Amino acid sequence: MNHPPTSSTSSEARTAATDFTGRTILVTGASGGIGAATVRQLTSAGAKVIASARTLDSLTTLCDETGAQPLAFDLTDEDGIRDAIEGLDLWGVVNCGGFGGEIATPQDTDIDVFDKVISINARGALLVIKYAAPSMIRQGNGGAIVNVSSQASLVALPGHISYGSSKAALDNITRVSALELGKHNIRVNSVNPTVVMTPMSAWYWGRPDIERPFLEQMPLGRWATVEEIAAPIVFLLSDAASMITGVSLPIDGGYSNR
Repeated sequence: MNHPPTSSTSSEARTAATDFTGRTILVTGASGGIGAATVRQLTSAGAKVIASARTLDSLTTLCDETGAQPLAFDLTDEDGIRDAIEGLDLWGVVNCGGFGGEIATPQDTDIDVFDKVISINARGALLVIKYAAPSMIRQGNGGAIVNVSSQASLVALPGHISYGSSKAALDNITRVSALELGKHNIRVNSVNPTVVMTPMSAWYWGRPDIERPFLEQMPLGRWATVEEIAAPIVFLLSDAASMITGVSLPIDGGYSNR
């Protein structure tokens, strides 16, 4: 007769599923709010984290706090990405680096800004996968990649022609990478957050004429916190999500389902 697991056994299984001991995970955009929160949660779960940003100075406080290893490279520089990543023995990647660009209609878009947004948010993430995947495949231990996308890839948002397009491209990079890397037991997923209210985003999303009507359409009616974005990222990296790949997971308080 099969007996249900005891509570202690169930607890041990849950702990094992979210234990990253012995796994090295690269987090790009680690100097930002979501990236830093992800680094904190992963190091707390036992991961060896390589925290990446454009400059080492921007990582000093986070790495002193968490014990993460700092690494600097520019997401627009393919040679720099290759040189930084090729020698790493990675098990996982979080592509969190990004650039917001501008708020503009299609007819008012600055194409130079559009090109920069695409270069960082889509091309940059693809380059990180391009040079991280061979290391993950070589080690033969499987692995997981999570791309930080946006609700702007799932629904049309006014003024988001550049940013939304870049994140829609990133979601496709997720799906194709999941298809190609699945045979190596490497899972690839996206998270698609709503706005996290920070001083950087408040200039637009904090305006009463923007914030109120937006939140009125959101079932949960509030902005997300960085911890609420980092937790699903960590889940998708973990063995608890071992049968999940190729998904774009909205973390948007139900906005995209309205």
